[in-house]
Amino acid sequence: MNYLNVENISKSYGELELFSDISFSIHKDQKIAFVAKNGSGKSSILNILSGKDVPDSGQVVVRKGLRLAFLDQELNLDSKLSIEETIFASDLPILKIIETYEKALQNPENTEAYQDAFEAMDRHNAWEFETQFQQILSQLKLDDLKAKISLLSGGQKKRLSLAQALISKPDILILDEPTNHLDLEMIEWLEDYFAKTQQTLFMVTHDRYFLERVCNEIVELDHGKMYTYKGNYSYYLEKKEERISNEQTEVGKAKQLFKKELDWMRRQPKARTTKSKSRIDDFFEIKSKAHQRRKDHVIQLEISMERLGSKIVELHNVSKSFEDKVILNGFDYNFKKGERIGIIGKNGTGKSTFLNMLTQSIQPDGGKIVIGETVKFGYYTQGGIKAKPNQKVIDVVRDYGDYIPLAKGRQISAQQLLERFLFDRKKQYDFVEKLSGGEQKRLYLCRVLIQNPNFLILDEPTNDLDIVTLNVLESFLMDFPGCLLVVSHDRYFMDKIVDHLFVFQGEGIIDDFPGNYSDYRAYESSQPKQQAKSEKQENTTVVKQNQTNKLSYNEQKEYKNLESKIRSLELDKKAKEAEFLNADLSQEDIAKLSEELQVIVDTIEEKEMRWFELAEKFEG
Repeated sequence: MNYLNVENISKSYGELELFSDISFSIHKDQKIAFVAKNGSGKSSILNILSGKDVPDSGQVVVRKGLRLAFLDQELNLDSKLSIEETIFASDLPILKIIETYEKALQNPENTEAYQDAFEAMDRHNAWEFETQFQQILSQLKLDDLKAKISLLSGGQKKRLSLAQALISKPDILILDEPTNHLDLEMIEWLEDYFAKTQQTLFMVTHDRYFLERVCNEIVELDHGKMYTYKGNYSYYLEKKEERISNEQTEVGKAKQLFKKELDWMRRQPKARTTKSKSRIDDFFEIKSKAHQRRKDHVIQLEISMERLGSKIVELHNVSKSFEDKVILNGFDYNFKKGERIGIIGKNGTGKSTFLNMLTQSIQPDGGKIVIGETVKFGYYTQGGIKAKPNQKVIDVVRDYGDYIPLAKGRQISAQQLLERFLFDRKKQYDFVEKLSGGEQKRLYLCRVLIQNPNFLILDEPTNDLDIVTLNVLESFLMDFPGCLLVVSHDRYFMDKIVDHLFVFQGEGIIDDFPGNYSDYRAYESSQPKQQAKSEKQENTTVVKQNQTNKLSYNEQKEYKNLESKIRSLELDKKAKEAEFLNADLSQEDIAKLSEELQVIVDTIEEKEMRWFELAEKFEG
């Protein structure tokens, strides 16, 4: 069923044309990811689809009676309201019925109002809906419904906006970077939720695991043209490569034909026949095709890293608390050359505070942090670039000089450096505040790197960056010889660049895990089984015989979740197997892939065994 048609839309801001004559459609049950480079107008297209903006030309036709919901990056919440008031402020009629019933419960002496509210709940089958939306709020860790918006963290506000969108049960859900500001637990919950539901989605996201596991179609805006790929992210990468290769072949053929036709044109007399007129028209078409070329400029990241001495950063018995919340409790660690550490943990466990203590913008309550004389931090914060009023892009770099030093004694002009970061000469004289969110992040990355750090600290570096830029950044970081410390909710990014993790558990507990994020998740998922086994052994003598076949609440919960987790792992397995098709793989790469695949296969087997165990217990 066709839900929405985008017909020949265009959008410009002054002289800047974002896109022109764009067309595509959204059908029922499709889960579409929209992919394009930063600055191509992704957010503008989402705003047009949601009705927040209008195109300069063309139109968006929505099926009559369809409900749309939009999760924007810019959260629009009333700080005076509570979580509950925000939910009930939605224009969904059934929520008004539930709100009336909730109020009637608080005034049971008014029996007539209670009876009316009760009957309305029955009439509109609101009981089930109430249960569902309470479950969503609970799963999104929004249990304190009386909490004021003004007191919520950025992550909590994002979860509330997400809850609003999900509760409204729209026919089409439009999402702009839904995983930004969510912790890993919430991202995985959302991933499972969308994988299981028949929700029609249209989203922009940089999270490649999310793309892989949730989306069944990719729509790409590339050099002003729309391309559709009926598959997930792995399929998209494969088919895009094929498309570009075919295009290059076609351009090559056109160039050969153009040479032949050009020779013919030069030999033509001035008096042309009708027949030759047709051939001349064809000539100009061939000429246009022959002169087509892709402008796939790639960011070139290069720095002159300061020498790093033997003493880097030492933490001795470091403690830090905020009121009753313990961040660190007697933490010890010595950083070594070439370390690549990822930091994970739930929102509010102190990850950013830890980074701020390392860079000495926050002092510890106890213990000491010793920083080596040769250490030069490069700190990429979540706050992003703080541009001066009316500051131009070129001025951001020129603050560090007209010429920037590179490796091996070379140097480069400020203009040339910005071109390497995909800011053309015209763009360099734009005001910073006029850049898109992704372009601002790219400029900020440039500013951090040109200071030639040897200890890079990156706090959520992947937010708002396009996939092309992410791939380049990953390649750069993999070759970065200094120390690297990364906080990120991008699981693909973490898997690629870190070799061990600081896991912030809360209450001052930090575990040092030897492996990347997928290794950690495989390890973590194996723990409940062991725990359940030990609990069973401990309680053997206490548990009655007739209770052995009953599932506990936690086991019921585990049983329900196992199927979706197995399905998700099967997708991981398929994606990993697809990587073996790359003909350029070295023996070392093949060995590594084999190990990673084996971990996934073992985890699937383990979870299937657990599922059968619980199923047998449930049925017995």
